Amino acid sequence: MVEIGYTMMTEQAGPRELVAHAVGAERAGFDFSVTSDHYFPWLESQGHASYAWSVLGAAAQATERIPLMTYVTCPTTRYHPVVVAQKAATMQLLSQGRFRLGLGSGENLNEHVVGGGWPAPHVRLEMLEEAVEIIRSLFAGENVNHHGAHFDVENARLWDPPDAPPPIGVAVSGDRSCELAGHAADLVIATEPRPELISAFDRYGGTGKPRVGQLPICYATDRDAAIARAHDQFRWLGSGWPVNSELPVPAGFAGATQFVRPEDVSESVPCGGDVDAVVEAVRPYGDAGFTDVAPGSQPACPVNEPCSSATRSGT
Repeated sequence: MVEIGYTMMTEQAGPRELVAHAVGAERAGFDFSVTSDHYFPWLESQGHASYAWSVLGAAAQATERIPLMTYVTCPTTRYHPVVVAQKAATMQLLSQGRFRLGLGSGENLNEHVVGGGWPAPHVRLEMLEEAVEIIRSLFAGENVNHHGAHFDVENARLWDPPDAPPPIGVAVSGDRSCELAGHAADLVIATEPRPELISAFDRYGGTGKPRVGQLPICYATDRDAAIARAHDQFRWLGSGWPVNSELPVPAGFAGATQFVRPEDVSESVPCGGDVDAVVEAVRPYGDAGFTDVAPGSQPACPVNEPCSSATRSGT
């Protein structure tokens, strides 16, 4: 049985709308909700990038049941690990234990803004591993002094710790990140239903832990409108993580995807009103061993504009 979640896309809607989406997702019966944590949208046509942690805090107060999760936060460049630990602990208190902290090695798109340069992939994973160690120590109530290869911490402590710390998830895309997730995380996160990722996660200690995936969809009764919207908003998906993680600004994503056609996008993103097509797209995640899948749904008409031929689904 796969739990079905709901993705609040900070790149596609403003903060008040995102909170309303979370409320609607709870009312509709979704099993959980996740949110992206961006400083930039991938493409200018998406048009938004509000502060995810403020949205999460508001959503925690506006909802009662639905679990919330970052999908994902980078705790190494734009945010120092001690700040992430404080934010996550506060979210766990505000949500009364409904929060999961999803972490990843980040994208240049969001992390370059603090001017620290963009490390090589193996360095980013080293930084992520050290950050998880710091966050766990703070969750454990320790007074932390840490002088590592990438981070310094001076006399840090969480003064409002939750009774139960939020579970930590780590996003994976290859063997090295699966090794990190297997031994250091409480759950694994992936955006593709690749069985080899789950196998590697299990091999490194992840057996029995939750596995959370994400699937882009674009729902509308008018399939052509849905395909056009998916192409406008998410044509960069096919570029792959090695490319997407390196591009620094939305113009880079626009240039990298200038030759991607609408029909190319519709081959990988379920578009239209056929629910069976979405079910079939989720099936590979279940077959690969995922326990949770959060569709990232693209509305088939721009937010706050009337749409006569398409039923709008939240993002």
